[in-house]
Amino acid sequence: MSIVIFLKLLKYDFAGILLTFLAKRPYTLDELWQEYSKVNKTRDVFPAYHSFDNVVMAINLLYLIGTININTNGEIIKYETT
Repeated sequence: MSIVIFLKLLKYDFAGILLTFLAKRPYTLDELWQEYSKVNKTRDVFPAYHSFDNVVMAINLLYLIGTININTNGEIIKYETT
């Protein structure tokens, strides 16, 4: 599977949901967790609860595939794709 196809499928994944938050502005991990927790409690996005560990693993995945980076302020930033 090519990385382009993978990234297109990612928008339907939990990590893809985190990318929608990061598209708005940079977040620290704590800020991202707080923002996602608001959605996580409603069960509108996913039928299952996602723990903080899941958020960390999704951020690790996004970092490993080069979709995000961490700036000098400790904020997670999304790379823009063209």
